[in-house]
Amino acid sequence: MRALVHSAFGPAPEVLAVREVPTPAPAPGEALVRVKAAGIAKGNWLITRGLPLIARPSYGLRRPAAPIAGLQFAGVIESLPDDATDLQVGDAVFGQHAGSFAEHVAVPLDALARKPDVVSFAQAASAPIPGTAALQAIRAAGVVAGQRVLVVGASGGVGSYLVQIAKSEGAHVTGVASTRNLTRLRDLGADAVIDYTREDIDVADAPYDAVFDLAGNRSVTALRRVLTPTGTLVIVGGSGGRWTMGFERTVWAMLLDRVVRHRIIGLLSQPNHDDLVALGDLMARGVLTPIVQSPVSLDAASDAIERAGRGDGAGGLVLVP
Repeated sequence: MRALVHSAFGPAPEVLAVREVPTPAPAPGEALVRVKAAGIAKGNWLITRGLPLIARPSYGLRRPAAPIAGLQFAGVIESLPDDATDLQVGDAVFGQHAGSFAEHVAVPLDALARKPDVVSFAQAASAPIPGTAALQAIRAAGVVAGQRVLVVGASGGVGSYLVQIAKSEGAHVTGVASTRNLTRLRDLGADAVIDYTREDIDVADAPYDAVFDLAGNRSVTALRRVLTPTGTLVIVGGSGGRWTMGFERTVWAMLLDRVVRHRIIGLLSQPNHDDLVALGDLMARGVLTPIVQSPVSLDAASDAIERAGRGDGAGGLVLVP
């Protein structure tokens, strides 16, 4: 099969190459899935470069631990273990697992969920990583109907999911983005928008019951300033230097939560089967619609990964093997 092989850490065009490799043989408890589409996220860019450096023990100290790139996908099951009960050969599925930038991937059954008929393979392939983070952030904040929610970085991967899921919970959602993405935010369901190139987050609609910060370029003090006295701040990701890439901000949020009146949560999302199923249900009901760009080929994956690292474009990047 053809796959995008990851041989070293560095810029994607220098360390990734399309090669012929053996089709994976599923281990006990694994399904073999023919990949129809694979989602590209900023995490792929980070892993390709081995960043942040504190994560190298999981990525691989001297060379990549996962020889084939990719983290999320959608496809069709070609084989199943004998004890599989909930899935059948031929089922369309989506999930999160290493090695998805290939024509086939072997995946544990608990890392799979059925793909809803109402979304394409490309849409489903882009959902697991940002969708799981958004779901877990909404739950962590305890968002309920009638609350006022602010999403900083609302036009990005996780942000676009947060806007839609918060709206499905009945919240009043304000999204923060650049001028070019304001229309898109309204289309996603945002009740109000803030153009960060022209105004600050405290000029309208404050205070908020929950603030989700995905941009990582505002101080925790500034974000707390627009919260209600009992509000919650959730920090999802961030930006920074090569060693931590903003991870220290998440740790700081966890420590600060102990000494201030606001709830401050540094979210470290964890993939799991239940959240995949929940994402599938939201997509099936039309509550959540992943926004994707035109798919790229496996041969163009390196350039697409570099684009994901720069945050170029509106909508998720997807490749088709």
